[in-house]
Amino acid sequence: MPYDIVVSIINFRTADLTLQCVASVLTDMGDINGHVVVVDNLSGDGSAEVIADWIAAQPTGTPVSLVLSQTNSGFSGGHNQGIAAAEADFYLVLNSDAVLRPGFLGNILAAAKADPQAGFFAPRIEYDDGGVQDSCFRFPGPLSEFIRSARTGFVTRMFKTHEVSLGPDPDPAQIEWASFACILLRGEMVRALGPMDEGYFLYYEDVEYCLRAHRAGWRVAHVPQAVAVHFRGGSGPVKTLAKERARLPRYFYSSRTRFLYQAHGRSGLIAANLLWYAGRAVKHLTRLVGKRVAPMAAAEGRDIWINAGNPLGPRYAPWEM
Repeated sequence: MPYDIVVSIINFRTADLTLQCVASVLTDMGDINGHVVVVDNLSGDGSAEVIADWIAAQPTGTPVSLVLSQTNSGFSGGHNQGIAAAEADFYLVLNSDAVLRPGFLGNILAAAKADPQAGFFAPRIEYDDGGVQDSCFRFPGPLSEFIRSARTGFVTRMFKTHEVSLGPDPDPAQIEWASFACILLRGEMVRALGPMDEGYFLYYEDVEYCLRAHRAGWRVAHVPQAVAVHFRGGSGPVKTLAKERARLPRYFYSSRTRFLYQAHGRSGLIAANLLWYAGRAVKHLTRLVGKRVAPMAAAEGRDIWINAGNPLGPRYAPWEM
């Protein structure tokens, strides 16, 4: 008998955050036929033992279990193990640095059961200060890379329909993919598509899975009445590095290359990189009218070519640098 919902959470050296996340899910689950699977991605810091002890201390029958991964297979590999651990009608992929607001599970399951044509159900994701996080998007491509590097109002307006972010209040008809920080997946779709692509260590794996589903006829629904909180910078360094304009890890660019190749082919990947340079050229031209040119991430003009000659590998996990 499958569960109504299985919640997959990855722990990697974030025991306190993970347990806070698990507690919020269990509190909200009530009498829903659900189960929480925590996958420890070979943390090696004692956090798996902390979580195991916490689970053992819970009342008998508490619907939570721990999977000890034999490798750190990244975001995709970790959640693939969480999803494979139990059969369910729906799977909630949830970051360890997130918590559910009361009523989340009831609201998102009701929306999912009422919309059988949708494969993904994207909630409203807030920051801990109450601000709404952009979590629904269009697929990236060559023109979105031009927009991203140009960072110029007239370019964005000119190619508005290619801008990736749909903002905090997205038009449901425009959503092509949504953040896997917190998202509900229909089990029927997961079984048809198969697991997430483990060629991604971190970043873009959610975009690729939504692209694969889109090509198979599934769509993303927005469920703003289901609210989760995603804490800033809780589980990964890339957003912090990008804000500081520091150099991003190689795995970010290998993921970018892999997705652009899978979505647009080799010519699309090359076009995206060349349009990135064109965007920077446009931005530098704005100096003529006194505009300040904000830098991109350090060495990005070189790093966007990582894996360009071999787009499907290697993935450059941190220990593979």
